[in-house]
Amino acid sequence: MTKTESVETRHRTVLLNEAIEGLNLRPNSLVLDCTFGGGGHSLEICQRCPDVKIIAIDQDQSVLVRGDKFQYCDISFFNENFRNLDKVLEKIGIAEVDGIIFDLGLSSDQLENSGRGFSFMKDEPLLMTMKENPLPEDITAKDVVNTWGEKSLADIIYGYGEEKQARPIAKAIVEFRKQQEIKTTFDLVAIIEKAIPARFRGGHAKGLPAFGGAKGDQGRASKIHYATKTFQAIRIAVNDELGALSEGLEKGFKFLKKEGRMSVISFHSLEDRIAKKFYKVKEQAGVARLINKKPITASKGEIRNNPRSRSAKLRILSRI
Repeated sequence: MTKTESVETRHRTVLLNEAIEGLNLRPNSLVLDCTFGGGGHSLEICQRCPDVKIIAIDQDQSVLVRGDKFQYCDISFFNENFRNLDKVLEKIGIAEVDGIIFDLGLSSDQLENSGRGFSFMKDEPLLMTMKENPLPEDITAKDVVNTWGEKSLADIIYGYGEEKQARPIAKAIVEFRKQQEIKTTFDLVAIIEKAIPARFRGGHAKGLPAFGGAKGDQGRASKIHYATKTFQAIRIAVNDELGALSEGLEKGFKFLKKEGRMSVISFHSLEDRIAKKFYKVKEQAGVARLINKKPITASKGEIRNNPRSRSAKLRILSRI
């Protein structure tokens, strides 16, 4: 558990009210925030229900508990991947919780201020790891683009990024590294730009970060930056995000008490597919019910104020 100083955040929490209201919290509830990030959900819960206890988890050590904002909250912060939430709860003697939140993807703070290469809009080292200080044995984006085979690169760029130009991008990466090592985000962006035909490029200056988002129609330029999907795919591979999600959902459900609820906000079709399938399996097994049959999406007003929310989907499950 870590105590930290107060810091400012630029992150805007997506579907904030919907996710919290969906938890149906009661006095003295215990909530597990599996993706603390900018602290938006935890802070809102604290303000609405000051008697609720919060256990906040985040793999990124640079994500700090905002001391001034949380001084009246009963909150504990743990630097851990949510796939290990069972270890956290067992360590502090918690057998069950009333609510669980998964807000997937990157926070704006991580994207803009981490210095780890999440954004293609800044020239930074190619790390893309959620860990602030990766160990020598940890895989980084630099390892991926400089050592993985062409087929493996094409498979993850297409599979995780749903990038139609995956093969030429993978080929361009392999050809470039024959001449010199790929070290920075701008190195990778330049490779991607040359690999993608001009007619498929779009959003040069106003490209959106690697959160997923709108897909471009085949045969014309995408609405998002041409590097978005490749960066997203490599980030997912580096952090094994899909594997962690599957593991985290299963473990979290085991700690969810009867009538307890789980909210999952996803920004990528693959993440949403995993959550949807997990919920369906639990419903068919007769151990859970869906609070919303179809995913909840952001309103036009929220999308206008926060473009990142356009691809967000919220699914809520209740244990029975």
